Amino acid sequence: MSYAFTRSLGFFSTLKKVILSTKKTNSSLSLPVAASAMDGNSSCALVLCGKSSAENETAKTLKNSDALKLTDNTELSILLHSESAEPIKEDAFGVDSFMSSLSTNRFGRFLLWSPRLPSTHDVVSQNFCELPIGAVCVADVQYKGRGRSKNVWESPKGCLLFSFTLQMEDGRVVPLIQYVVSLAVTEAIKDVCDKNGLPYVDVKIKWPNDLYLNGLKVGGILCTSTFKSKQFNVSAGIGLNVDNEKPTTCLNTFLRELSVTTYQFRREDILAAFFDKFEKFYELFINQGFQSLEELYYQTWLHSGQRVIVQEMNDDQVVENVVTVQGLTSSGYLLAIGDDNQMCELHPDGNSFDFFKGLVRRKLD
Repeated sequence: MSYAFTRSLGFFSTLKKVILSTKKTNSSLSLPVAASAMDGNSSCALVLCGKSSAENETAKTLKNSDALKLTDNTELSILLHSESAEPIKEDAFGVDSFMSSLSTNRFGRFLLWSPRLPSTHDVVSQNFCELPIGAVCVADVQYKGRGRSKNVWESPKGCLLFSFTLQMEDGRVVPLIQYVVSLAVTEAIKDVCDKNGLPYVDVKIKWPNDLYLNGLKVGGILCTSTFKSKQFNVSAGIGLNVDNEKPTTCLNTFLRELSVTTYQFRREDILAAFFDKFEKFYELFINQGFQSLEELYYQTWLHSGQRVIVQEMNDDQVVENVVTVQGLTSSGYLLAIGDDNQMCELHPDGNSFDFFKGLVRRKLD
């Protein structure tokens, strides 16, 4: 018997609430869309495109079957990139540019693009079984972007907004996939810098799924899974500020502040580089485990040696413990050591917007 359940990866039930403070702390198609983003009966257009003729045949089949749906009453109009003769819009995602830059064997080769969607994550997760594994959905704007714990992700023009599909068998390592995705994003940005002779734009990972540049959040990752027929169907969603200065900052703002180049990051280049990195990292992760990526991950995250004060209630009294972050446990939580040399695992409490202001400590034997 097959069954299904859904969960957000890396977020688990609360053991108890604690208080924690830190001491460190191109051109493309232009398509008609509905005028009101908040209209529940709005319509959106999806353009389907494949890297190969076989993938374009899949696109035709999907269009003809009318199988793609959204559950929020949004009407989807399905178009084929190969058959459309719509006028060009300069600030739209460049489908042809992305496809010509892509060099993967599986991931990113089947593309769904829209100028405006409620959420790319909803498109791939709600249509997972209709899409080929590795399919990616990209939107220029999304108005119901999803974040952790039902937070809404603000998604203006200039963001790279995409979600893609993958399948996994071992449920013990499914929560770690968000770390592989995060690492692929940061390494993709470095790769684009290398190819264009730029200084590194050193985007850092804030555990578990945020991306920071110069102390400001520039991106985030959301991974969800369903378990069905002995497989975990994983939908991975990413938002990255490429050319939008609001609400925080973006990659191109950082480049302009360096005043060393007129080059501007393009979403198509970053997405192609991301899938190239992710495909290689994913193969290592599946075949050798996350330990094959740990050294690179720790070079990229913000937390090695970070000291945190955990205040816990014990018999109606607040007990303060200082712990130092060491790395990750095998299950993906934070591994820390106390001043008493007691190893412990730090869990999010599920209530705080900032993970480092809501952690639960569990001592390790």
